[in-house]
Amino acid sequence: MRVLVYKRTHNGDPDASGCFGAFDCMGDVRDREYDAVVGIGGIGPEAVSNGIDGEINWVGIGPHKRYVEDKRGPEVLFDHFLYFGTDGPDFRTLAPQLAERMYGNNVRSILRMSDAEQEEAEGIVQLALDEQPSPGLAAVERIACGVAVCGTQTPPQALQQTGVACSGSRVQSSPSGPGC
Repeated sequence: MRVLVYKRTHNGDPDASGCFGAFDCMGDVRDREYDAVVGIGGIGPEAVSNGIDGEINWVGIGPHKRYVEDKRGPEVLFDHFLYFGTDGPDFRTLAPQLAERMYGNNVRSILRMSDAEQEEAEGIVQLALDEQPSPGLAAVERIACGVAVCGTQTPPQALQQTGVACSGSRVQSSPSGPGC
């Protein structure tokens, strides 16, 4: 499993819909190839002031990428999404070797890990296996065409890119879409 682990300095991205990239944070890092994402709080002053320092903030499994004009990378929703916010478990406790690499070497994001780091990352990902999809992913299947998803206006052609087709003012999943 390819797990992207990255450090955060603030809350808000992913947003309430579970959209990674709602405010274009992490830019083209969102476009990397991964199966899961683990967002962790950094340890600098901004992360401390936002109450996320040293914590696991969120986990997403099964990315659904949607490319949006004027953003540095895709918006990403997940099949399984777990948001801890400011009440996440301690990253150093659950993944001591990975934490040492991320914090000790001031690594911003990582995909390639040692076997031990990979095992720790996959252990964190397991926390989200039984979670529901990103709220925004479920919304894509039931919203009216043109309603905002991931904080941006979603025209019918953009919904069709995700496997969702518009019919009148209702959204219907195509046979190969995310709802099938």
